[in-house]
Amino acid sequence: MEADVTYAELLARLLPARRFGVVLGLDRVRALLDRLGAPDRRLGAIVHVGGTNGKGSTVAMIAALAAAAGQRVASFTSPHLSCLRERIVIDGAMIGEAEIVAAAERVAGAGGDELTFFEQITAIAVLAIAGAGVDVTVLEVGLGGRLDATNVVDPAVAVVTGVALDHQAILGDTIARIAGEKAGIWKPGRPAIIGASGVAEAVPLLVEAARAAGAEPRIVDAAAVAAVPALGLAGEHQRRNAAAAIAAVRALGLPIVASALASVKHPGRFEVIDPTGVPGVPRIILDGAHNPHGAAALAETLRASGERPALIAAVSADKDVAAIAAALAPVVRAVVATRYRQDRAMPPPELAAVFAAAAGAPAAVAAAPDLAAAIAVAAVYGAPIVIAGSLFLVGEARTLLLGAPTDPMLVTDPAGPPAPGESSR
Repeated sequence: MEADVTYAELLARLLPARRFGVVLGLDRVRALLDRLGAPDRRLGAIVHVGGTNGKGSTVAMIAALAAAAGQRVASFTSPHLSCLRERIVIDGAMIGEAEIVAAAERVAGAGGDELTFFEQITAIAVLAIAGAGVDVTVLEVGLGGRLDATNVVDPAVAVVTGVALDHQAILGDTIARIAGEKAGIWKPGRPAIIGASGVAEAVPLLVEAARAAGAEPRIVDAAAVAAVPALGLAGEHQRRNAAAAIAAVRALGLPIVASALASVKHPGRFEVIDPTGVPGVPRIILDGAHNPHGAAALAETLRASGERPALIAAVSADKDVAAIAAALAPVVRAVVATRYRQDRAMPPPELAAVFAAAAGAPAAVAAAPDLAAAIAVAAVYGAPIVIAGSLFLVGEARTLLLGAPTDPMLVTDPAGPPAPGESSR
């Protein structure tokens, strides 16, 4: 890469790497980081966070707790909603364009251009964070765990928020197989925090895997969840995530400043936004639920609110769409099926048919060609609107409704398989 490369030019180089095939194994990333001087050994105390759902929220809460305890903190998460730089946060701020470009130049100069997109962005994040000299780094697993590019690190603590069925074509079609992949982040002699955000049958499997790895299993139980203080994130599932975050920070030997959790917000996770510009709608809620377990958590939160909103949904065709519809259809007053701007989205008429067939579905089920049209249809009901089913859709909504920073190539990135190491969202 040339010294005067711009951020837009960086995107033009990185995004084509999303088309690369999946390359299993950690050798390529390890070799790249070694050529860069092993920056992964200069990240401070590392907390590695995996699990089917709740990873991003748990990362946000760990970061907030560690910062409140007086630590300088960085985090790396995936995927992003609308801007690549969202993935790398240092001292509470998204990395700047110049900083990410500088790190990317060094990665490319060390042969990083030959790696997949997720391998490259992981190396870029590690290099940028290492240069910041933080005390604590919180890394989110991209997909699975055992062979994920982030698993080259040596964490002080590892967390699996929970296990549920998702990405079966890649991780396996049973809870046991998926749990085995998630447990691949356990390390000998290190605490293994087993969260309460998945199915119960996975817990003994994760404990067994931790013991086999020589790790120290620590289960987040019902008492730990009940003891969680007031949160800034809504939903009982966030209390489970918070309990895992508290356990992780405690395992670092840091004091718990519980009040820090009250101010944590995480974009696209039951995010309530001002509906200015959408007359008659009291509020709009954005939620990234994109698999059956996540949809069930969203439904639980909606039931607890006592409201029946209108749902705008777009779902990737490779998901268990029927199970997602079964969870959400009974708790909403209307469904507007739409799509996000990539071909992997299920066509709106097909998605509408799936929702209409779900038990307990509302009588009002419609289809709209895009998000803007869907909002216009949903606004007719004069009820809160929930936008869910895909993080791609939530990203578009944040750009449309909030003017969130958006990378220019995201809307023209050709559709294809998920970036290796990442969810299909």
